[in-house]
Amino acid sequence: MCRNITTLRGLEPPATPEEIEAAAAQFVRKVTGVASNAAPASREPCEEATTEIAAIVTRLLDGLPARRQPPQTVPPLRRPDVQARIAARQSA
Repeated sequence: MCRNITTLRGLEPPATPEEIEAAAAQFVRKVTGVASNAAPASREPCEEATTEIAAIVTRLLDGLPARRQPPQTVPPLRRPDVQARIAARQSA
């Protein structure tokens, strides 16, 4: 949880629903201190909040004007090392 939430506005191609959901989940984990493997009593409200925040972020990104320059950092889900880890988990 030491990394910052990634800038999604101005990405080419635009941010995917998965990237928006990941950013929303990271935000919820940061503000609540609840891990993704928490007990159901904590996990369910966090999952609901993540879904709501992702919808808000989607509307926000859709409503903002285009950026003049792309973000300086690449979102985690677009990094080759992260893609490799995801692929390894899915094939296991």
